Amino acid sequence: MIKSLYLRVVLTYLLSIIGGTIIALFVVTLFFQDKANENVKIPLLHFGQDILRIYEMFPLDEADAYVRGMKQLDSYHIRIFDESGQFKAFGTLDGHKRFAVTVEQLKKVLQGEVVQDSSVGTAVATNLIGLPLTTEIGTKALFVETLIPPSISLNRKLIFSLLSYSLIAGSLLILFAAMFLVRPIKKLTKATRRVATGDFNVKLKINQTDELGTLARSFEEMMQDLQQLEQMRRDFVSNVSHEVQSPLTSISGYAIALKQVGIPDSERNRYLDIIIAEAGRMSKMSDSLLKLSVLESHSQKLRLTTFSLDEQIRVVIVALQPQWSARNIHFELNLKPLDLLADYDLLNQVWTNLLSNGIKFSKDSSEIQVSIKQEMNNVIVTISDSGIGISLEDQKRIFERFFKADRSHSRKYDGSGMGLAIVKQIVSLHQGDISVESELEGRTTFIVTLPITMPTE
Repeated sequence: MIKSLYLRVVLTYLLSIIGGTIIALFVVTLFFQDKANENVKIPLLHFGQDILRIYEMFPLDEADAYVRGMKQLDSYHIRIFDESGQFKAFGTLDGHKRFAVTVEQLKKVLQGEVVQDSSVGTAVATNLIGLPLTTEIGTKALFVETLIPPSISLNRKLIFSLLSYSLIAGSLLILFAAMFLVRPIKKLTKATRRVATGDFNVKLKINQTDELGTLARSFEEMMQDLQQLEQMRRDFVSNVSHEVQSPLTSISGYAIALKQVGIPDSERNRYLDIIIAEAGRMSKMSDSLLKLSVLESHSQKLRLTTFSLDEQIRVVIVALQPQWSARNIHFELNLKPLDLLADYDLLNQVWTNLLSNGIKFSKDSSEIQVSIKQEMNNVIVTISDSGIGISLEDQKRIFERFFKADRSHSRKYDGSGMGLAIVKQIVSLHQGDISVESELEGRTTFIVTLPITMPTE
């Protein structure tokens, strides 16, 4: 099996052109042979009739001498047979094989019949014609056969030479053309090997506009995507390590402190509360990671039911009452009654995450606005709070896992940074969309758009 594309292209071309040349030569030869034979038979008959007239007009010796000096003997060979089968030949064969005259053919001609025969020995058939010849010494048999004309032989050599030179020239051209064709593929191969080692900074510099150029551009786009994925992977590992390391450090430190002798019960209980809280934080982060992994793998199947969306949001607000009532936060609700076909539990988590964030980042004694609006076949839910706000740069990454917009307040506001990533995935599963509008130290509004009725697939 030939592995080199270059060799395969060249060999394919050579086999194709050689096979095509052989087929074309075969077809042309058949066509040329038929045409040549048709064109030879008529002059052959006329030439034989001319020989008969010569023998009718002149005595036998003079006629023999005249025929022996004819220039046409370069293309024809003449034999005159008597009744005993002996013959006189006129003209030279020049290496051509003499046409064999059978006894039966000889008898027919001597009896006054005309005989025609042909034999394919070369590219052009050798034609034979037998005519009865009447002389002063009795009836004889005149046989005239064709020789390959010099022009036909020359044409054959010319055709073969032309085909040979064409094959050689075409082979040289395909060698260079194949090198030009294979060069971009070699670049792609080298680039693929570099990408396999983790090097994504590869420039192909292929400016072709054909299929190879399209492949090269697609490959460059793929490298950019892989580079982004690699960066996301590194960020993910870094974020997970950071998020896990912090509670582990706390748990380890307070566990060591508990081994000290003479710790007051109040201190011991405080250390245990911190360990329990940090363990709960790690458990919550683990659950969030698992949930997000399931959502991103699209293995989560939606359990679609029809329910009242406004009632669901009210239930979530009531469930979060301990959080907002302790800080004297109020809600302004504009919930239009609306039935929605969706996964109740997943959407319940969406409203819980968004409202929890709104409560967490709102100022004390502030107000959170929640509204439902229907537009065509979609429902739009907006949740707006007056909190610390989100910068325009951070808004572009707010839905990435582990991303925390309030870096300067990371200790004040607890969280793993995966809540909004989970919200984004759930909304996408419902074929919806979520966006954010915010400004620093100003109002932040999350806008969730969902189709009222989803396909059951």
